[in-house]
Amino acid sequence: MLDISLTNFEADVIDASMRQPVLLDLWAPWCGPCKALGPVLEKLETAYAGRFRLAKLNSDEQPEIAGQLSQMFGVRSIPFCVLFKEGQPVDGFVGALPEGEVRKFLDKHVPSAAAAAAQEEIEAAAEMLAEGDSDHAIERLQEALAINPGDDTARYDYVRALLMSGRSREARAAFEPVAAKAALDPRLAACEHWLAAYEVAESGRSVEQLTAAVEADRRDFAARFELAQHAFARQQFTQTMDQLLEILMRDKGWRDGLARKTYVAVLEVMGRVTTKAESSLPTTARRLEIDPPRTVPVSDSMVDGYRRKLSMVLF
Repeated sequence: MLDISLTNFEADVIDASMRQPVLLDLWAPWCGPCKALGPVLEKLETAYAGRFRLAKLNSDEQPEIAGQLSQMFGVRSIPFCVLFKEGQPVDGFVGALPEGEVRKFLDKHVPSAAAAAAQEEIEAAAEMLAEGDSDHAIERLQEALAINPGDDTARYDYVRALLMSGRSREARAAFEPVAAKAALDPRLAACEHWLAAYEVAESGRSVEQLTAAVEADRRDFAARFELAQHAFARQQFTQTMDQLLEILMRDKGWRDGLARKTYVAVLEVMGRVTTKAESSLPTTARRLEIDPPRTVPVSDSMVDGYRRKLSMVLF
């Protein structure tokens, strides 16, 4: 529990609510219902174990903040509680509600215990990936999904981590439960195209065969697209898009937009990973990693540059 004033309101309420919900309790020392509600809120902050943060504001001492919030919600009495999420006041209640009613209010806005536990696993996995420990990161993401199978963000991170590690068959199995959502979620769509690239690279024509086919006929788009998929599977992302651009410059709608959709999928992946200097590595060793030691990030300018290239070709 924190006491709030003009000095710390922005940091401890606005900014803090970007990380977890903050319940701000407006009270006054002379207010009997405030004294009844206070212990209930403190008990629930402990019971919810970090799923929300309780802050208290003495409305007599901080009339500026209290007045603005009261005007915003059309409230003239205390106790008055306002819930902040992602930097904004989103809901509130007035009066000394019983514990059960306060719980109902919180449960509308605060993540469940399972979701909070899964988020902890996701955050731990992100730290492990940043340190280059992909195997343990994958284990933590598996745990996050076991806790909360419906968390599409955790599933995307898990599938992506598996693909980054070359474990495409495991990635396919993990992706199947959300395959139907891929059309509506750019992250999952990117995984779908990445998986397809792995599968073509494993079972299709060799790079040598495809290169020969393209050299014989630059408009052999099927061969060029397979080359792009080989590069995608090897995580040579810029090479992938360069091949796809060659198709798009000659046929924007090739195969119902498949080249364009794959290009967009690569951009989605590129926006979330960092890369070693590809030119210094042999082809078979080139891999993108998520924040590995001594790596050069895929810069925003690089991603933006390839976005502009796509726009120039399409429009």
